Amino acid sequence: MADANAKIPYSLNSKKVAEATRFWLNKRGVTLEEIAELVMLLQKKYYPNLTMEECVHNVEMVLSKREVQNAVLTGIQLDVLAEEGKLLSPLQDMIENDESLYGVDEILAFSIVNVYGSIGFTNYGYVDKLKPGVLERLNDKTTGQIHTYLDDIVGAVAAAASSRIAHRKQADREQELGLPHAPEDLEEASRKAALEKEKTQPE
Repeated sequence: MADANAKIPYSLNSKKVAEATRFWLNKRGVTLEEIAELVMLLQKKYYPNLTMEECVHNVEMVLSKREVQNAVLTGIQLDVLAEEGKLLSPLQDMIENDESLYGVDEILAFSIVNVYGSIGFTNYGYVDKLKPGVLERLNDKTTGQIHTYLDDIVGAVAAAASSRIAHRKQADREQELGLPHAPEDLEEASRKAALEKEKTQPE
């Protein structure tokens, strides 16, 4: 007979984590379209025919990665706790004031940028310095909200989505030229395989 007091092992609910990621981004006032606008800014020069639909899709794909979800949830929770004054000093003061020597927010952002390779660092550095669009709003210190982590996270998601686009555009060029090519990640390979399977199944 099983021990009624035995502790049930922790089991992650991946769907719940993904839903929480979207929920908290929305709750903190960030839309996928706003992140996609940053992607468009970063990539339009290189791909004039790039559409907002493509940008949104690539943002969604970046946000589907567990490592990205972990970073989003962790960063937003720290921002919220700082906003509520629930962190211990001196961490409370550093996050509340986005202290210049506090760089852990950027370290967390780098974990997102790295998902699609080092190419994303240049893109991240550009939007982090320029702070266009949604990043300008997140950096407005007069609102009473604290986005010390979120502004870096949003910039990193945009940078990673830009990197994803660059990888795929390169793959498309290789295919057009008839060069040997393999999908750069299993996610895309699985998606294409599912689409092909749907095409071959009878109505």
